[in-house]
Amino acid sequence: MPQDDASDTIVHATAVAIDGRAALIRGASGSGKSALALETMALGAGLVADDRVILRRAGTGIECDAPPAIRGLIEARGVGLLRVTACAPARLCVVVDLDREESARLPPLRHVTLLSCDVALLHKSEQTHFAAALVQYLKGGRKE
Repeated sequence: MPQDDASDTIVHATAVAIDGRAALIRGASGSGKSALALETMALGAGLVADDRVILRRAGTGIECDAPPAIRGLIEARGVGLLRVTACAPARLCVVVDLDREESARLPPLRHVTLLSCDVALLHKSEQTHFAAALVQYLKGGRKE
């Protein structure tokens, strides 16, 4: 993933948001990015973008947005492309890495650097409540 760029950067990922706070869900093709997004959407999150996400510096942080060609669309395997009301660009507050599995009950605070900004990082959890926990993370953050 690009580390530093003054212009818009497009990444292969999915982004959901609540109240202007976004989670960037990344992982290999077929890792479950859209599925996790759909689960969070069923719990109240909005879709920023599916499959490709525009990242851009915004002040001291990063904003997530959708490329116009795919705004308001999400892939549901076995169902097809679904139309959704896309939410506005949102400030990135956490990256979810579906290629790395979390083994700790209470994982350490982790960060990843994107566009010269440190962003909180979560690894994939196989717990059935992971989507609900991610929604709550977007609503209230995590205790430092």
